[in-house]
Amino acid sequence: MSETDSTMPNSQSEASAGAASRGDGGEGVGEGGGEVPRGTARRGTIQSVDRAARILKALASGPRRLGVSEIAERLGLPRPTIHGLLQTLQAHGFVEQDRDSDKYQLGAGLLHLGNSYLDLNELRGRSIVHAERLAQRTRAAVRVGVLHGPAVMVVHHVFRPDDAFQVLEVGAQLPAHASALGKAILAFGPPETVDDLTAEPLTKLTRRTLTAAALRKELTEIRERGVARERDEAVLGEASLAAPIFDHAGHAVGAIAVVGDTEDLLPRAPARELVSAVTDAARGVSRELGAPRWPPR
Repeated sequence: MSETDSTMPNSQSEASAGAASRGDGGEGVGEGGGEVPRGTARRGTIQSVDRAARILKALASGPRRLGVSEIAERLGLPRPTIHGLLQTLQAHGFVEQDRDSDKYQLGAGLLHLGNSYLDLNELRGRSIVHAERLAQRTRAAVRVGVLHGPAVMVVHHVFRPDDAFQVLEVGAQLPAHASALGKAILAFGPPETVDDLTAEPLTKLTRRTLTAAALRKELTEIRERGVARERDEAVLGEASLAAPIFDHAGHAVGAIAVVGDTEDLLPRAPARELVSAVTDAARGVSRELGAPRWPPR
């Protein structure tokens, strides 16, 4: 980041250098009385940082990936400026570019920055004890996840309580449309989130992966029964059962799930005891987050 991002140039030569370093035609930072185009930084802020933050907020506004032109249009900024900022954010892992569409989404690097926030600001920290109890009660692995674009990011993972080799999955991304965690969050989230997710064809991972129409139908059923299940939809031989986690305002901020071999966990319909264990854990975390009831109606 150049110094011209935070100070106004004192001479014409400095102004030219500042414009070149910004690569955006020399728009001012809003200090010093120059004309401030729509959507630029406010007084006392650094323009490039402000713009990068607005890009991240745009990508966080829904699960659909966005292209350079779409972001530029939303923010009212030149495409070269957006492209340069995206390249910088990508280099730090804060955004990721889809290889097929060349569009962008939030990157896993943000999770690493947010780990301490998640610990202190409740979701992961509040879920740790409940996840441990759930793993012991069901003898299965437990995941806690949050929506991350078109995927679910695992923010806490408890190993299955046995001696088998297992890999820590914190930071892993699961397809929201083909995971119990994702479906539990989507079912109780804003309808616009589902609309954005299904705006593009859903990736078919196995023959059991749901279509957009089938997903919408199942989300209605999940809202009625309070739990989501997934059987061989993302990985053959793996199944999961999840329940949503709500905050004090009744928003679905995450979900908690048990996961295991399909024939062990969900040979047919989920056992009543398994459903009870998962919903008890979700209710417990939600209560600690201040949710007045579970699930909210």
